[in-house]
Amino acid sequence: MAGFITNLTGATEYALQSALSAYTDEAYMSAKKLSGTGIVGDNPLIDTGTETFVGQLRWFKPLTMNINVASLDTSTDGTTSSYSSDYLKYIKSVRTYGASKVNMQEVVTQVDGLAKFARDFAEVRAQDEHNALLSVLKGVAISEALNGGGTAGGGTGLGGQSWTSDPEDKKYGFYVDMGSAKLVNKIGYESNGSTANAAYVGASRAEGFLEAFGKAWKDYEPAYAYLVTSPEVMASLRTANLVDSTKITEGNIDFETIFGGKFRLIQTRANQSLSATELDRIGDGAGVSITGTKTSFLVLPGAIAMKPLSVPVPVEIDRAAAAYKGGGTTSIWYRWGYVLAPAGYDWAGPETAFPDDAGYMQVKESSTYKALASVTDTTGADNTVGVWNRKVKSALSLGILPIFHS
Repeated sequence: MAGFITNLTGATEYALQSALSAYTDEAYMSAKKLSGTGIVGDNPLIDTGTETFVGQLRWFKPLTMNINVASLDTSTDGTTSSYSSDYLKYIKSVRTYGASKVNMQEVVTQVDGLAKFARDFAEVRAQDEHNALLSVLKGVAISEALNGGGTAGGGTGLGGQSWTSDPEDKKYGFYVDMGSAKLVNKIGYESNGSTANAAYVGASRAEGFLEAFGKAWKDYEPAYAYLVTSPEVMASLRTANLVDSTKITEGNIDFETIFGGKFRLIQTRANQSLSATELDRIGDGAGVSITGTKTSFLVLPGAIAMKPLSVPVPVEIDRAAAAYKGGGTTSIWYRWGYVLAPAGYDWAGPETAFPDDAGYMQVKESSTYKALASVTDTTGADNTVGVWNRKVKSALSLGILPIFHS
């Protein structure tokens, strides 16, 4: 039996043995990633070659239509129609990842200390992009929750979307609050936990998804959407026998679906929900409090545009020959960047630095940017706006629907 050494000075990260064998790599078991799925798309209007940290894109807003009735006896001029344009801002972000090795370490380990870091770079970058995408989803949820729960929408918030909410009124946040109801109910029970009529159990179990979808997009309901589900919700769907037998393939990804492909399921254990403190701060506003404690997202195809940045010197190797008494060190650095732009939203956050993941979820209280959980208790929600400002005229143009449920 070979003896193992795990505490050799200068090489404590290695399990060294007198009888040498190869290393294998333990598989990454982090939460399933949102990057690479259909919620990410392209926007050809995003120009990553602009100066400063932000860029802008423009569009023409819908016409203000004035239709006149012609007259034979009234000479008054007809009222002309008009149109206007608008623009929104998007923010760039640059990320880096590096590692170093002591050159002479390889004499005793027989392993290139940088090979593992280089080999796993794709995983590191994919994980970073997933983290950023999830932060954008949660940041949009926070911004819309402040519209419905505070005064960020231009007046006292009126809550989330309903069958009768006005899509052009920002005081209705673009979210659906199901309160104590569950997205998927247990067999034989209503969404509030009471015993269901056996004749309607199947419909009752599906009602949460279908109603949220209809309330949000109304008569512009899309052909399909992606449902970001937790393993708990996924298990409920399977127990209800709601998962379709045939999968839908996009690129090299096979999606399980429900309702004949209406919702394509993205399963991840990544935390989608806002914290109890964040929900409490939203509830302190003058608008309608959110009572659902968990969050799931319905996302339309390509709802978040992702554009890679051209970063100078994307890979760089640095050597310090004199370090470690002439043994030397070698460092390698990877650099990449991107623009993340949720459809219909203007970046209203700081414009003097690259945002980190927490920055995508910040709010501005008065003139200070901070985490939502840090805003002033009881009064902060009415002095607070999110960093994602809804810029399009109608909420029906948006693509990210947070659903708050139990």
